[in-house]
Formats: sequence, C-alpha cells, structure tokens
Amino acid sequence: MSHAAEPRPIEQRIRSLEHHLERENPVLLESVHSFRELDAVAYRLGLLDRDESYATRVSWWPLISVLGTFSSGKSTFINNYLGARLQSTGNQAVDDKFTVITYSNDGTSRVLPGLSLDADPRFPFYQVSADIEAVATGEGRRVDAYLQLKTCPSEKLKGKILIDSPGFDADAQRTSTLRITDHIMDLSDLVLVFFDARHPEPGAMQDTLEHLVTNTFHRPDSNKFLYVLNQIDTAAREDNPEEVFAAWQRALGQRGLTAGRFYRIYSPEAAVPIEDPVRRQRFEAKRDQDLAEIHGRMRQVEVERAYRLVGVLEKTAKNIEGDWVPRLRQAKETWKRRVLWTDAAIAGVLLVLGLALGLYTGFWQNVSLDAWRSGEVPLARTLGTALGVLAALALALYAHFTARRVHARRIGQRLGADIPHLLTRESLRKAFARNTAPWRSIFFTRPAGWGKRARRRLATVLAEADRYVQSLNDRFTNPSGVEAPGATAAPGPAAAPGPAAAAESPAAGAGAV
Repeated sequence: MSHAAEPRPIEQRIRSLEHHLERENPVLLESVHSFRELDAVAYRLGLLDRDESYATRVSWWPLISVLGTFSSGKSTFINNYLGARLQSTGNQAVDDKFTVITYSNDGTSRVLPGLSLDADPRFPFYQVSADIEAVATGEGRRVDAYLQLKTCPSEKLKGKILIDSPGFDADAQRTSTLRITDHIMDLSDLVLVFFDARHPEPGAMQDTLEHLVTNTFHRPDSNKFLYVLNQIDTAAREDNPEEVFAAWQRALGQRGLTAGRFYRIYSPEAAVPIEDPVRRQRFEAKRDQDLAEIHGRMRQVEVERAYRLVGVLEKTAKNIEGDWVPRLRQAKETWKRRVLWTDAAIAGVLLVLGLALGLYTGFWQNVSLDAWRSGEVPLARTLGTALGVLAALALALYAHFTARRVHARRIGQRLGADIPHLLTRESLRKAFARNTAPWRSIFFTRPAGWGKRARRRLATVLAEADRYVQSLNDRFTNPSGVEAPGATAAPGPAAAPGPAAAAESPAAGAGAV
C-alpha cells in the first residue's frame, strides 16, 4: 500500500510557523510566502541546501538580549523588570550560561536544560551545539554548560523572549561565548549592553568594549543597541559623580561610539543610601526617566519585530542580486582566468618536454609529413606517437581538473572574508563550490541558477516587502486621524506560548549560528 511522501522536516517547520502566525499576525503570515520565494532562488544558486530556509534563520518572536560585563547588574535588572527573583544576583560571576527566559502560563517558574533550546526550532538557539562544536571540539556535547531555559509567569514576558548572557569577563569558554553572543545580537530586536559604574577604570576592559561597542556601532541596525551604565548610585558619594559618567562616555567614544543612547540607572532595592536629599532627588529623577525609556523600548519590540522581519526579507533579496551574485560572478571570473593561465603553462611545459624528448631520442630524425602520409614510418613508431599523444592529453586533463580544484578551493576560502556574518560566508562558499563542480564549464561565468526567472522572483519579493510595510503602517499608524468604516483597533501580537504550549503553536526560531 503506497503512502504519500512525507514532507521534508524544513517544510514541516515552515507549516508550523504559518499555523502559528495565522492566529498572531496575518501580515507576517503573508511574508512566509515571500521567504519561500527567496528560498527557491537560493536553492537554484546553491546558497541554501534543500533542508534549509531563510525563514528559519530569523526569530519570529520578539527578542530582547541583555549583555555586559559580569556583576554589571544584568540579572538584577531582569528580576526588577519581571517582578520576580528569577535570576541569581551577586558581585561575582553568578551566571555562567546564556539564559532564555520565556512566559509560562502555569504560574510556576522552571529551569530547563540547554537541550530544550538546542532541539527546539522555535527558539533562537536551535542546533547551536553544532556551531559550538565547530569552534571548540568536544564542546558541542556540553550544550547544557552554555545554555538554559527558564520559564516565568510574569505578564511582561507575554509576546517576547528575554536572553540573559553570562558576564564576558567571567567565562572561560570565551570563543564559544563570543560566537553565541554575535548570534543573538544578530537576532535580537533590542540589545541592552550593561556596564558597571563601580569600576571607574573602563580602560581595563578594552577587549570587552571592543566586542560590545566597536563591533556594533557601525552595524545598519545599531539603533537597537542601548548602552546602560548601571549601579550609578555608587558614584553619588564622589566629589564629582558626573565625572564617572563622563569617563565611561570617553572610553566608549575611544572605541568608536560617537552616537547612540546612553542610560544611567540603578536598582531601587539594592541602592546605596544617598544622604544628600538634593543629590538623591537628582539621581532618582534621572534613574526613573532612563528606566522609563528603556522599558518603553522593551514594550516597543513587539511592533519592531514585524518591521525587522520584513526588513530581513527585503535585505536578503537585495543582497542576493546586488552583492552575492556579483561576488560569485567575480569569483568565477578569477577562477576561469587562473585555470586558463595554468592550462597554458601546463600545455607549454608538455610541448617543450615532448620536443626535447623527441630530439634526445632521435624520434623526429628523417621523419617528414610525406613519410607519415606514405606509410614509410614504421608501425611501431606510429603507435608510439599515438600513445605519447594520448598520454600527454591524459596528463593535461588530469592537470586541468587538479588546477580547477586547487584554484576553486583557494578562492572559496577567501570568498566573503569581509562579511561578518558566518552563515552568509558559508552560503557564498557553498554556492561557489557548486559553480566550480567538475561538470561546470569554466567559460560560463554567470552563476548557476541565475537568470531572468530569478530576477523576476526577487523583484516580486521586493514589491511584496513594500506592501507588507504599508500594511504594517496601516495597522500601527493613522496620519489622517480618520477611522476607516468598520475599522477596529489593531490587535497586538499574541502571547508567546510557554513550553507547555509548544505542540499547539510552534513558531520557527533561528537556524544554526
């Protein structure tokens, strides 16, 4: 009895995503179709394998990540925000794992192992163990040492996910930690970068500043980074507390941060008593103002998430046509030129060797073209000549395909080296490897799978992205102030389901790092 073929796992994940978005956000549901169009183009170009999708390389839940140095008050801030003592706090490095915090509607907080994230495509660390293994052999099996999932019934978690990072200066497995940090910065809708005002020498943390500031300020999404000088209450006893803040501003400015929002806060519950009432009032007013702005941005991620996803769609389509395809074409041009030069050199060497060998052995002595035609040349010499020519051709072919392979490997290793995103570099190199397969002619420099049909598909995706933005604008804005007939208030995003609801509404998360 025959059965219909089971859909591919990636197809099952996308269908689950569509099922989830059908109830949450119709605009984003439509965008999944556009991601499918992008996938179709990428499959033909070799940028994606058939078990991959751009739709699984982004988080469909709003993400807020909290980064910073250890003991900078990240966990205290999260606890205050949630109204629950969820994260451990202290002056030492108490949190040595990335913690994904999500809503749970059963009224109980739970701690689940890293495997719950590594094996669940709804969350932003799906299959991250493979990437950890790639940068630290043997560490992929220890995913529980890097990740944990915590659930909390706080209403503020509905519709979003928080990620608390380990302190940069406390983690011994630094390479893997930085790789995961880069991954969550790419995925996040909002990134809070915490510094500790109790350490007045920011210059001592140059490596941390380099990664958290220098590598982020030039990003196209740099506006999603908020820099927070926490525990500023400890500076209230200084003769000039403003100098502490100014020192940090100078340090960050030296690392390249000349713009961006910088906040000064402290925890009301853990504050150092400020005796001077005037100074206390000034500190509290500034703290409350900055906390209100930060919390406002955290609420806003539910709206920003929708625009981010459409932005990813548009950016990917533009990158394929405007950046990645030209890179592949240029790489193939370079590859063709090097292979042809190598072929010419090999042919020259074989010709010289053949002539030299013939002269040395006297093979060409008393042999003319008329002699070959009249049959005066002995049969043995004729057969020897034929075998020599065949051997030379075989050697030339072997050298040609060896040169193709060697040049392709060297060019591929450098392809996209200036692109910071790991997955993009790997995709380009994978596509180039497909374009330089043995059956591909070196004279066809147009990337395989690229043509009018691919251009039309990308043009359609870009047009749809503009339409999605207009739909979102209609949902969240109303410049005219006139309510359309029958219009109702736009619903907010649905609450992110907790682990107990995973089977009912699984939304796709990000792919591997």
